[in-house]
Amino acid sequence: MHLLVVDDEVDIRDLIARWLRADGHHVIVADSAASALAAVDEYGMPQAAVLDVNMPDVDGIELLQLLRDRDPELPALFATAVWDSGVLERSGVAAGRHLPKPFTRAQLCAAVHDLTTSAQ
Repeated sequence: MHLLVVDDEVDIRDLIARWLRADGHHVIVADSAASALAAVDEYGMPQAAVLDVNMPDVDGIELLQLLRDRDPELPALFATAVWDSGVLERSGVAAGRHLPKPFTRAQLCAAVHDLTTSAQ
């Protein structure tokens, strides 16, 4: 599975990417919306995205809208400390597409598996 992981915190981003790569996924990482869009331009659309909500400049919800302008069906998981179902509902991502921080490797891999299998 080709995944895009976007988080402005390098340690969290690298840990998520490492866990997902160990689970067999091809992972592209970005630290901002601008770098995520540049990565999509360079590597193509991912099959799914794992996004943080709270990021400087453009937040994860707005980034998801930008990504969905390119692929309206892009599955996305918010891996974030934000636990506001109203925010997530307005983003177009169901509450089941939210993984609250902190989470374990098993929780992350299960959430990504559920996300990608339900999208097929």
